[in-house]
Amino acid sequence: MDVALISDSHIPSREHEIPPSFRERIEVADHVIHAGDFDSKGALADIRHMAAGLTAVSGNIDPQIGLPERATVELGGVTFVVTHGTGSQQGWADRVAAAVREEADSTAVGVAGHTHELADIVYEGVRLLNPGSVTGASPADRPTMLTATVEDGTFDVAEHEL
Repeated sequence: MDVALISDSHIPSREHEIPPSFRERIEVADHVIHAGDFDSKGALADIRHMAAGLTAVSGNIDPQIGLPERATVELGGVTFVVTHGTGSQQGWADRVAAAVREEADSTAVGVAGHTHELADIVYEGVRLLNPGSVTGASPADRPTMLTATVEDGTFDVAEHEL
């Protein structure tokens, strides 16, 4: 199963669209995880239209779009806990790892955005993924995303940047 992991679209306030090569990755994925900060109902609708399946959460600028603050999804035998990671950059890993522990066990993977920085780390025994900003919205200096190939409880992650 191919999964596209994206976050921090910020459309239309900071950027106008997702880059075409990233749109292609989203459209061919079996499932898309978006870790919040769509910025508008239109951006959410656009992702829904592109995605074969979607798990999404609200970000700190998304109170009007009606998504939960956290979501948990099992894909290919791997549990993903999705949250935005809202708060100061310092403490991001603490907040996201705590969310994973509250929603699932430590074998689950945390997916969060907010910092606009691409990351794939293990923090206190919990794997945390941050796809950065799919549009390269400030403070990011380039568009980034992650893809994962998930099968039988294991997965490989690839980083993509423009």
